[in-house]
Amino acid sequence: MKAFYIKSNVFLLRIKRCFTAVLLLVFALFSGFFSACTTETVYFDYVSELRNNIFIAKNETFSLRIYSVCKESPYQADGIPRECVTRTEVYLLAPSGDKICNLSFSDGKQSYGGEMSYDSVKAEYYYSCTLDISACKTLSCHVEYGDEVLDFTAHSVLTETTLSPQAVLETLRTAEAELFASMTDKYGFTGEIYLRLIYEDAPFYYVGVISRNGEIYAFLMNAETGKILAKRQS
Repeated sequence: MKAFYIKSNVFLLRIKRCFTAVLLLVFALFSGFFSACTTETVYFDYVSELRNNIFIAKNETFSLRIYSVCKESPYQADGIPRECVTRTEVYLLAPSGDKICNLSFSDGKQSYGGEMSYDSVKAEYYYSCTLDISACKTLSCHVEYGDEVLDFTAHSVLTETTLSPQAVLETLRTAEAELFASMTDKYGFTGEIYLRLIYEDAPFYYVGVISRNGEIYAFLMNAETGKILAKRQS
């Protein structure tokens, strides 16, 4: 009888240990599940158009602007972010658009360029290529406009005090917490974001928050402080 009692205790002890192990396993699985469900949304992952650098050069007759951009493809303002492609876009304002215009530019390591197209609606020459120039400070540019030859050094508008796109977006998310909360569910952000550096005598940021039902919340922000200067909804 004593041997039976000891064996029973050992059996019960093993059952308790097994039951405890199962409980710990279930707790670990549910902890991982709920942790995954409550993962913080990274809103920068929903940026489907990003302009993060601008280079400017001009003289009395010509004005050259170069943009570092990353855009979704296909490009649609429908509230659904897609895979983005990094590009360099070059715009040249010239006296007229009736001449052949060729461009070459260098990032200090390699040269790029080709014939520029003319946009009659915007009245400017245009060229683009798949290239990341976001970290550049200057670009050396050579332009052949008909028989005229021009050389420019385009300088970035970014300074040490210019906020990064990530910092600007986080500043906006904090200031417009109700808007971002209303467009966020357990699956993430239900929209897409356009984030463009712009330059008019000083750098600014345009941020467009686009919902899936077509609403656009547009913000103009100071590029150094992140202060919202203007906003509108359409």
